[in-house]
Amino acid sequence: MTREQLKQLETDLWSAADNLRANSDLKSSEYATPVLGLIFLKFADNNYRRHEADIVAEFKKLKGTRREKKLSDIAIEKCGFYLPDHARYEHLLNLPEEKDIAKALKEAMKAVEEYKPELEGVLPKDDYFRLTRDEKTKNIPNQLLKSFANIPADFSGDLFGQIYEYFLAEFARSEGSKGGEFFTPRSVVRLMVEMIEPHGGKVFDPACGSGGMFVQSAQFIEEHRKELKDGDSSVFVYGQEKTLETVNLAKMNLAVNGLRGEVMKANTYYDDPHGSFGGFDYVLANPPFNVDDVSLSSVEKDKRFNTYGIPRNKSKVGKADAGKETVPNGNYLWINLFATSLKPKGRAALVMANSASDARHSEADIRRTLIEKNLISAMLTLPSNMFYTVTLPATLWFFDKAKSDDCILFIDARNIFTQIDRAHREFSEEQVQNIAIISQLHKGRREKFVALVDRYFAAGMERLVENKSRVEPVSAQLLEVLDDDDGKQAVRGLVKQWAALAKLQARYESFLKAAAPSAPVAKRNKAQHELRAAFDPFFAALHEGLKQLDKIVRHHEKQQSEQAQAGGKRGATDKKTKALKSALEELHKEVKNAEIFYQHIQWLQERFPKAEYEDVTGLCKLASPAEVQEQEFSLNPGRYVGVVIEEDGKTEEEFVDDVLSIRDELNTLSVDSSQLESVISTNLKQLVGSA
Repeated sequence: MTREQLKQLETDLWSAADNLRANSDLKSSEYATPVLGLIFLKFADNNYRRHEADIVAEFKKLKGTRREKKLSDIAIEKCGFYLPDHARYEHLLNLPEEKDIAKALKEAMKAVEEYKPELEGVLPKDDYFRLTRDEKTKNIPNQLLKSFANIPADFSGDLFGQIYEYFLAEFARSEGSKGGEFFTPRSVVRLMVEMIEPHGGKVFDPACGSGGMFVQSAQFIEEHRKELKDGDSSVFVYGQEKTLETVNLAKMNLAVNGLRGEVMKANTYYDDPHGSFGGFDYVLANPPFNVDDVSLSSVEKDKRFNTYGIPRNKSKVGKADAGKETVPNGNYLWINLFATSLKPKGRAALVMANSASDARHSEADIRRTLIEKNLISAMLTLPSNMFYTVTLPATLWFFDKAKSDDCILFIDARNIFTQIDRAHREFSEEQVQNIAIISQLHKGRREKFVALVDRYFAAGMERLVENKSRVEPVSAQLLEVLDDDDGKQAVRGLVKQWAALAKLQARYESFLKAAAPSAPVAKRNKAQHELRAAFDPFFAALHEGLKQLDKIVRHHEKQQSEQAQAGGKRGATDKKTKALKSALEELHKEVKNAEIFYQHIQWLQERFPKAEYEDVTGLCKLASPAEVQEQEFSLNPGRYVGVVIEEDGKTEEEFVDDVLSIRDELNTLSVDSSQLESVISTNLKQLVGSA
């Protein structure tokens, strides 16, 4: 399933679910748990369905022998669940209308808990009774079951987890942010995990929310399992949250993704149920920002928070308020906690408000101590509008207790993002890898850089070959519509250019033989530069051909509009012209899809031409202790990396063409507007006259 298809499915499911909620008096907080409970049941059934044939086969094989086992025991061994018939999704979906759906859902969830004890008391067994007793909401459970039945049964756990997290994000968006708490976007978590590289061990999140950090950690470990060789890749997760409802959601998410560990209800400022001091290999969290009501007397003697200093108010409180003093801002309590929770070789990543990077007074003293103790490994500024419920700018902090040098890597990623809608941005998977590779280069892992470029070449070539098969039918459609020789010649030229792909394929095959993974990094890097240069004229010719077609189509549209106006008709495009524009848009899309991986290669090679770390103005800077001291121990990446004005890559001719195109479109819209104004005026006169 492509990213676009998944996004469409997520949107459709949310729309169906939220439309039902809109017809009731439920708040999002009341609606979230029952919905997520049904999503959980669907996942459990999908998971069971994938293993069902093996489960039944094993049961039959052992039946009647001394090794005979219960069907439920075999199921738990193979997929972590056992679902009796009354807990299967299809059974619930097809219950007669007169059946008590709330009771049926409760029995199904009780069955899940019976065979998975860690979920006991977690699933929302009784929430559906409240819905079915209200006339306005009684049909919601049935309708939701039907909506979620559209999720394909062959969805993997990862894809289903994305839907699960998408719904969590939407509920967070509908509720709005509270006390600085907000859902962490998947791509931000992915970047955090790629930067600290958890390779197994104990992972701690003291503000775990729904457990998304744990899921991403487990997926990273699974993807990189081979790198460990003989090492232990097992991961155990430990989380805490202050609200029971959120704790239950996290437990469901862990079960959804087959993770081992424990999530407990606790207020991290005052409770330490996991004995966190020096106890974890990795810490990942997105804590609440700017909390100002934490009791100072409760934390100032706690070694989790006071090891590197306690944030205090500038002025002393009066005698009347003695013992009631609070910390001025909780941000540095969290920062302290992450540093103190790590084992001697532990690593951590956290999301923090930008203001903490330059905070003054007692917070500045804590920051200086952390820097002088050489605990901060990297700082990364995120783009704005990355979070679902707030626009507050944020920075990622990275700790490493086993640093090999005393420098700090600063990365400014504010200009690296993918716009997903008008108000929100995210990192694409390639952008996550491109940013994370900067840290790898800093650690001297040049082979990872060339391996990433190799992956982009492989993906780009696969996309090119795939797109070539699509270009020919689109080109044929254009030839049918265009009736002038210039247009047909331009299309044939474009098809001919795509045919040049055969030479590039041969060049790529030669590259694979000459630059094998075992070859020296310098040799592979040089071969990669040469190969990428071979693609430049190919894409340049494609863009030139598309530019010519653009001109021809615009001219065609203009002629049609003028003919329509001369005949006293409104200047709308006919079916022929719409087909022409649609076919051209499809060609543009195919070229863009084919080129994107080569653009990532170019981005990397321009900034790190030798496949080794170097400071890049506007992107990254490795700052020495002296340079950090010169900046008064600020940890704001903008102070170090500098600013660069990015070119848009367009020639003067291309810029002029774009402006002319916009002008032509504006003229067409102006004509349409005048004609509509005339029609409206005439209709109004007729209405007034008839009155």
